[in-house]
Amino acid sequence: MKVLVIGAGNMGLAYAKALIKSDLLQSYNLMISDTDPNKTEELKTISRFEVHSDLNECLPKADIIFLAVKPYHSEALFNDIKDLLVPEQIIISIMAGVTIKTMQDGLGIKKVVRAMPNLPAQVGKGLTSFTASDEVSRLELSTVEKLLSTTGKAVRLDTENDIDASTGISGSGPAYVFYFMQSMMDAAKKMGFSEHDSKVLVSQTFEGAVELFNKSNLSPQSWMDRVASKGGTTRAALDSMEDNNVKQLIEEAAYAAFNRAVELGKE
Repeated sequence: MKVLVIGAGNMGLAYAKALIKSDLLQSYNLMISDTDPNKTEELKTISRFEVHSDLNECLPKADIIFLAVKPYHSEALFNDIKDLLVPEQIIISIMAGVTIKTMQDGLGIKKVVRAMPNLPAQVGKGLTSFTASDEVSRLELSTVEKLLSTTGKAVRLDTENDIDASTGISGSGPAYVFYFMQSMMDAAKKMGFSEHDSKVLVSQTFEGAVELFNKSNLSPQSWMDRVASKGGTTRAALDSMEDNNVKQLIEEAAYAAFNRAVELGKE
């Protein structure tokens, strides 16, 4: 199996680096292509990468092709590669909002997987949701899932609407966490803590809470009930959030991302 990653931006490079560290590909069975000459020179310093700037050289050799370019570059990319593709090749797209039908029509190929990764993929803690066209076989889907799981976990979803919905939760979700972390750090600094101590207080609190959640069967609500005693400090904080409709605002933010993902697919 030979894999080609088109686009060496943050997510494309994250997948490429994860793939070469896995045992899924033999040495030099990973190709990566980018149009930026500075980027390709940088990529050549990474062992086990087969680096290309000309898609005519590498695309015909690939069994599976990752499209890791910005969505607004998709039409130009489709025009560049359409005549180089063959029906047996599988396209895996991590372009937000670009539908399977758009890719099938633009590329003249039927085997298409649409995936939505998130930023923690860069440190091997990512969540990638994906769905595929009917032409992708069960065996091929198994291979795709293994490839996507190299950056963390991969979850297969039934429909593209589910992919758009996952954008509002896991795709954009890390930004919500960072928003909450920044707010807590700002509060800590107003209380007199240094930048360093604020970061430690907040990051360790998040890490510990996630670890507790992952190692138990308790819901977040159950953990809140355990922490927040009546008349205590935690209950005062949670009551303040409830009074200010924080839960509703977070839900609305997730739906805003979901709705925007749907809009992107129609543009």
